Amino acid sequence: MQTQVWGSLLGVVLGGGLSYLAQLTTARQVSRAEDARHAAQLAEARRAEQLAVVREFIGLAQEGIFLASARASAPDWEAAGTPEWRAAARSVNERIWACERMIKVLFTQELFERAWAYASAVDHVLWRQPDEAAAEGPLWDCLTGPETEFLEAVRTEFG
Repeated sequence: MQTQVWGSLLGVVLGGGLSYLAQLTTARQVSRAEDARHAAQLAEARRAEQLAVVREFIGLAQEGIFLASARASAPDWEAAGTPEWRAAARSVNERIWACERMIKVLFTQELFERAWAYASAVDHVLWRQPDEAAAEGPLWDCLTGPETEFLEAVRTEFG
């Protein structure tokens, strides 16, 4: 009779221990799966944020190029630099440099350097003087290299 009691008690302890181990293993697996899901969501949100910043940067660069092109192609370069044009150029310049700083925060150093070079090129063609333009040639000659390098770095970054 006493062996039956000890046998039953041993069975209860063994069953309880196995049940505890099964619950602990299941809880760990659920926790790992939740962590992986959270990491995937965070990575996707970061990628979406990065894509939005790159899209904004490219749009601002294009806006700056458009303003520079409009002034360069005007019959009278000085007259083309109206107060409205200057205000628009300053606004684009400020926004592109702010966006370039966000690229520094969100991306690798290599992409940031390419963004800085491209923003510098846009800034240069936006504010260059007629004598600089004559010496350097068309604004596209100043922009093609930095733009291509930036876009290649973006392509590499996003895989």
